[in-house]
Amino acid sequence: MNLLRRKTITALQAEAESDHRLHRALGPVNLTALGIGAIIGTGIFVLTGTVAAQNAGPAVILSFVLAGFASVFAALCYSEFASLVPLSGSAYTYGYATLGEFFAWVIGWDLILEYAVGAITVAIGWSGYAVSFLRGIGVEIPPELSAARGTELIELPASLATALHAPAGWHVVSPDLTQQITAHGTGLASLAHATAIFNLPAVIIIALVTTLLVVGIKESANFNNGIVFVKLAVVLLFIFGAVHAINPANWHPFIPANTGESGHFGWTGVMTGAGIVFFAYIGFDAVSTAAQEAKNPQRDMPIGIIGSLLICTVLYIVVSAIATGIVPYGQLDVPDPIALAADHAGLGWMAALIKLGAIAGLSSVILVMLYGQSRVLWAMSRDGLLPPFVAAVHPRFRTPWITSIVTGVLVSLFAAVFTVREAGSLCSIGTLLAFVIVSAGVLALRLREPDLPRRFRTPWVWFVAPMGALSALYLMVSLPRTTWERLVVWFLIGMVAYFGYGVKHSRLASEPPDAQAPPKR
Repeated sequence: MNLLRRKTITALQAEAESDHRLHRALGPVNLTALGIGAIIGTGIFVLTGTVAAQNAGPAVILSFVLAGFASVFAALCYSEFASLVPLSGSAYTYGYATLGEFFAWVIGWDLILEYAVGAITVAIGWSGYAVSFLRGIGVEIPPELSAARGTELIELPASLATALHAPAGWHVVSPDLTQQITAHGTGLASLAHATAIFNLPAVIIIALVTTLLVVGIKESANFNNGIVFVKLAVVLLFIFGAVHAINPANWHPFIPANTGESGHFGWTGVMTGAGIVFFAYIGFDAVSTAAQEAKNPQRDMPIGIIGSLLICTVLYIVVSAIATGIVPYGQLDVPDPIALAADHAGLGWMAALIKLGAIAGLSSVILVMLYGQSRVLWAMSRDGLLPPFVAAVHPRFRTPWITSIVTGVLVSLFAAVFTVREAGSLCSIGTLLAFVIVSAGVLALRLREPDLPRRFRTPWVWFVAPMGALSALYLMVSLPRTTWERLVVWFLIGMVAYFGYGVKHSRLASEPPDAQAPPKR
């Protein structure tokens, strides 16, 4: 049993040339939009609030900067791999070529978790914005069906809501909101309370996106391109429309003093925040899963990966600065923090438009996450590590329809009961692990096969690749212990699946030894 058997780069390139089951329909604009579609969304519209309120305060700006630096290093490594090996599978495929089958399985199993939990996180945030938008036009979603199971909600009457500068209706209970209500002289017992049992809007959006993915990649890409245009317009509208409402006093102290618990404000809070918001940068990672559906992957993959990352990093930093400047950071621990900031800025009709743009924007993130996961599953099944039905392609739509449907059902079930913070932390650690392996893989391949023709070469690779791996590891260490525990449980389940099925059915195991990559000397 050779757990470190590898695919050769030449074999992977030949496979990319000969395998036409997936439709090559994506150009550089589609790929860049795919990245922006995944990147701009969760970080701006969801995680800005929870990280500011619980970890970093106004220094959530620094958390985005630090996560962005780590992402740039990894993006350069991803670009070299994506242009060299234009196959679906992202870091899983790269790991197969450089580190061996066992490590490829580990990263593939990790990516399945990353994209699934990413879609769960964003669906929860989408639900928060949808409920807020519908409330603004007079449609009330029952509180019991509007949030994660066990979430406590409280109803603010119009008079109290006006005094607190908040919209009337149901709100998630937070310590800061409770303090404001009490300071106003209103007894909590006098207000209506409810406990959520099921997040219905999150389930609905997952079902709609799954249907779109089954229909076809070109249709999905066109839908995504339109949404990305709307989303960028809305983000810019928020920036220019809300900047007047910034109160610099809300930025002081910029880094709140640590509470005595690691990760709760202070420098450790900034680093924990960076580890959590890192989740928001996985859009360029998702671009690399589309290599087998790109028209000219050697040229266009680096453009899509690096271009989308640079555009979005700047917007993240600006929007987080404005949000924490408008609303005291302790009040931002809600599923829809930018909608809250828009309301506080008194944007009127513009606030409703921003919420609608957030809904559209988060929809595209869900689409890219579910797209990425289905392609990783497809690639693992193609290699024999998962059952053949996983790689079944629809005869008409030419999409992996079975995996898309199964993924959609499972993701919707968890989106109905998870909170945004629980899901976001778990996705971040999966993303960071993928970045470590890709960064290490680029160095391994430079040493093993230095003369391979590379259309894109990672600049200063002996600095960039180690920094990519080390910065990702540092952010992983900063994440909560419970996140590590859940990753270990998922890893153990993966070991059972690999040794119970994958290692016995691997296509590489059935090939003659001379078809495999030679062992490293």
